Amino acid sequence: MGKKSKQAAAANTTHELAGIVPRILAGIIDGFLLLLLMLLALAAISSSGDLLPVLANFCSLAVPVFYYWYFWTRRNGQTPGKFALGIRVVKADGTPISDVDAVIRAIGYQVSAVFFGLGYLWALIDRKSQAWHDKLARTYVVRSQTQRRMVDIG
Repeated sequence: MGKKSKQAAAANTTHELAGIVPRILAGIIDGFLLLLLMLLALAAISSSGDLLPVLANFCSLAVPVFYYWYFWTRRNGQTPGKFALGIRVVKADGTPISDVDAVIRAIGYQVSAVFFGLGYLWALIDRKSQAWHDKLARTYVVRSQTQRRMVDIG
């Protein structure tokens, strides 16, 4: 099946929205992994002298954006946390997110956090369970069909 036909099939598939608890737990897992990556990045640039504050600020923005971009666009919309919880990110039409969508969504995480986390909590009251970063990037967090185990009973 070609890329276009896979995207058309994904657009015609219904997805189950992920609950808030798996999203939070996935965020905790990813936050821990990001902390480790940030510590490694800071250790790598620690000998940069006068440039250390500038490089540290750059890394604090670039490392998370790269992390999310990579997993959302190259790993079926699943960060390690989302994979562990059986959820993934898709565009509003059900297709995989693009590079631009991923960067917008990753930057949108900062927007969601800046107002005391209200952007994240928005998913609790939104009828489509979208946080602010989902709305900005036109994405949904859905249950991953590939994670389900099915068995024939009978």
